[in-house]
Amino acid sequence: MKVLLVGGGGREHALAWRLAQDDPGIRITAAPGNPGIAQLGECVAINGTDIDALLALARERRFDFTLVGPEAPLAAGIVDRFRADRYPIFGPTKAAAAIETSKAFAKQLMREASVPTARAIMATEPRRAKDAVRALGLPIVIKASGLAAGKGVIICETQEEADRAIDDMLIGGAYGVAGQEVLVEEFMQGEELSVLAIADGERVIPLVPAQDHKRLLAGDRGPNTGGMGAYAPVGLGTDLLMAQVVERIFTPTLAALTAKGLPFTGLLYAGLMITNEGPKVVEFNCRFGDPETQAVLPIARLSVPFADLLATVARGERLPADVRSDADGFAVTTVLAAAGYPDKPRTGAPISIPGDLGDVLVFHAGTALRSTGDLVTSGGRVLAVTATASTFDDAQRRSREAAERIHFDGKQFRPDIGWREVERGARAS
Repeated sequence: MKVLLVGGGGREHALAWRLAQDDPGIRITAAPGNPGIAQLGECVAINGTDIDALLALARERRFDFTLVGPEAPLAAGIVDRFRADRYPIFGPTKAAAAIETSKAFAKQLMREASVPTARAIMATEPRRAKDAVRALGLPIVIKASGLAAGKGVIICETQEEADRAIDDMLIGGAYGVAGQEVLVEEFMQGEELSVLAIADGERVIPLVPAQDHKRLLAGDRGPNTGGMGAYAPVGLGTDLLMAQVVERIFTPTLAALTAKGLPFTGLLYAGLMITNEGPKVVEFNCRFGDPETQAVLPIARLSVPFADLLATVARGERLPADVRSDADGFAVTTVLAAAGYPDKPRTGAPISIPGDLGDVLVFHAGTALRSTGDLVTSGGRVLAVTATASTFDDAQRRSREAAERIHFDGKQFRPDIGWREVERGARAS
C-alpha cells in the first residue's frame, strides 16, 4: 500500500508509526514530513497547504490514499480538490471542516441537533460581547471563532478579564482573522475528555478516550498551549459513557451535517466536558488531535487494521459495522517544548536523545536536521515522548524519566501528565 501523509508534526509522526506497525511493507510519502517521519518513509519538500503541488504528486505516484494530518489543508479545501480528480483522501470537505474552523457554525449546528453543549452568544462587536458576559455570568470563556492553533480560548474570572480578552480579540486583533468573531460561552464544571472517532458520514468508530493537558505548567498553571501532553485510556471513559458519547454527540452531529448537505468523513474529534448532567461538547476538531494521537495510537487495539479503516473512508465507502475498538495497556505522552513557548519559542537549539530509551517512543514535532546532520529545535512543541505499559503508573513514570533524559537548552515539560488519573486511583484506594 502507498500512502501520502500530509503534515510534518508529532501527530503525523504518530500516524506514520502506526501505519508502519500495522503494515511493515507500507510505503509512506510525507509532505513535508520531519526527521522522525524520514525514518519510516520518504519526505518531500511540499508544504501541507500547497494543494496544487500535492495534487501533482498524487497524479504522478498514484497513492492508494492520502491521509491529511493538520487542519490547515482541510480548511483550504484539499479534500474537495482531490475528490474532484477521484483520488481517495481521508478527511472532510472544506464545508464540513467548518465544524472546527468556525466555532460559531459548530455551536449553531449543535443547537439545531440538540447536542449537549454550553450556552454561548456569538459577537463581532465588543459591546455585544461584553453584554453577553453579564448575561451568562462569571466565570466565563471567551473563544476566537476561527482557527487559532489551539490557543484562542481564555477563561475569565472577572468582568475586567473578560473585557480585556474581548478587546484583545475584536479590537487588538490578537488572533487575526480567527478572532474577528468571538463566542462568549458559559463555563462548564467537570473533567475534560478527548474522543477521536473515525467517521464515514453516518457511522463512527471511537478510539481510546484520552485527556489532554493544555496549561504550560504543572498543576494546570500558566498559559494555554496547543497541548503539553496526554494520556490514555482515561478511567472516566467507561463503556457506558462512551456509548452515551456516540448516541448523544457523534451520531446526531453527523446526521445534522448530512442534513445540511455536508456529510463528514474523516476523523471527528470531540473535546468533551464530563459534567454532572453527562458529557457536553467543548469543541469539535475535524482531524486527529495533537498530542492525543501520540497517546492513543500506540495502544489503540482494533479488530480491523488501522490503514484499512482509513482507506475505506478515503474511498467513500462505509465502515464495517462490527469493528471492535479498545485499549492495549496504558500510554502517557509528555511534550517537550522549546524555551519561550507558547508566546515566542526559540529555535535552533541542538537536541540530544539518548540511544537507550528502550521501547519509549519519541515522536518528532518541531525538529529539523542541519546540513551537518545535527538535530535542532524548529518549533514550539519539539518532541512528544510516549511510554506504554500494562499499568498507568509505569507508563507515567517511564514517560517522565525519558523526558528528563532528553536534552536541549530551555526545554520545558510537565512532569505531572495524568495527574487526575493519579488522584482518581488514590480516591479509589
